[in-house]
Amino acid sequence: MYSRIHIMGASGAGTSTLGRALADHLPHVHLDSDDYFWERKYTKQTEITERLGRITGDLDQRERWILSGAVCGWGDGLRPRFDLVVFLWIPQDIRLERLRTREYERYGVESLPGGSMFEGVQAFMEWAALYDTAGREVRSRILHEEWMSCLSCPVLRLEGDLSVEERTKVVLKEMSVSF
Repeated sequence: MYSRIHIMGASGAGTSTLGRALADHLPHVHLDSDDYFWERKYTKQTEITERLGRITGDLDQRERWILSGAVCGWGDGLRPRFDLVVFLWIPQDIRLERLRTREYERYGVESLPGGSMFEGVQAFMEWAALYDTAGREVRSRILHEEWMSCLSCPVLRLEGDLSVEERTKVVLKEMSVSF
């Protein structure tokens, strides 16, 4: 059984959702990189050395964990800690629709034109839309592919619009755990 799992992909691909679902079936704790990256969610980033200190401290305290989200760039030194990386990819139109729904659930009418969060949500959506076409300068598929090419552990790719249950089943099968 893999003890140190990292789940990565584009924003809206379902990394956190899969991490939580797997933690329901495994003796692993679920951690999310956003909890380390953001000092104030989605508005102020935590300074990198503090972020790395907190995340490595939390990983060191646990024997089995699942880390969801992106650590490319700021968390490159974490690569040797992973014994399995799960890469999620879904078509852009589905992913962006999930993000629109999530932003509305998060901010309500404030995310709509005229709302106090509208400009921030629009900027986020434009950034998220770059994933499949941008270069290394942003969180992109190219950046993720290069990052994964430097891993020494197995990479399990789950591509397409799979349900959380389907994804969970595939990962548990890879781990030889019954669902």
